[in-house]
Amino acid sequence: MPIGKILFPFILLLFVMGCADRPPQNLDNVCSIYKEKRHWYKASLDTERKWGVPPQIPMAFIHQESKFDGSALPPRKYILWVIPWGRVSTAYGFAQAQTMTWNDYIKDTGNTGAKRNNFSDSVDFIGWYINKTQKVNGVSKWDAYNQYLNYHEGWGGYKRKTHNSKSWLIGVAQKVQTRSNSYGAQYRSCKEDLMKPQSIWEWIFGV
Repeated sequence: MPIGKILFPFILLLFVMGCADRPPQNLDNVCSIYKEKRHWYKASLDTERKWGVPPQIPMAFIHQESKFDGSALPPRKYILWVIPWGRVSTAYGFAQAQTMTWNDYIKDTGNTGAKRNNFSDSVDFIGWYINKTQKVNGVSKWDAYNQYLNYHEGWGGYKRKTHNSKSWLIGVAQKVQTRSNSYGAQYRSCKEDLMKPQSIWEWIFGV
């Protein structure tokens, strides 16, 4: 058998894996996102089962933080407005998680292989953070607005109400709440359809 035929399936697999976590085509419709990215749907379900967090809230967070770009980085800092000098923060990946907070997540969950540019790890991280926010500050897991303020300001900052002096952040949190509501309505309309196997492999092994 020609070597090309032997290698082709492996080359195709590598290509598919390389393209797997590119941003979806339609960022405004969670049903479209989940249909295009079935492994993202599975990851969202896993997060819901593990942390009790409705899928639309982490998805709204990720839309706001990175527009579903796993390689997203914060803006650069500049010296004298022209010389690049690092980044404004250590945030990275789908969830734009800060290095210190990400390390806390790994320590708390034991997920030592977690990576910020991996969607499954990122959505699990957000689920962990939302769950902890409820425990620390008593914010409902369904309250996207106040959950996002905790996510941005940290648990201590939220307690001190640092967000009250940041009108721009209040506006962003409102946008996240609006998107979460929209995603939630969309998800309810397609949830039953998403649960059906989309391929022979899902029919055999499940989602």
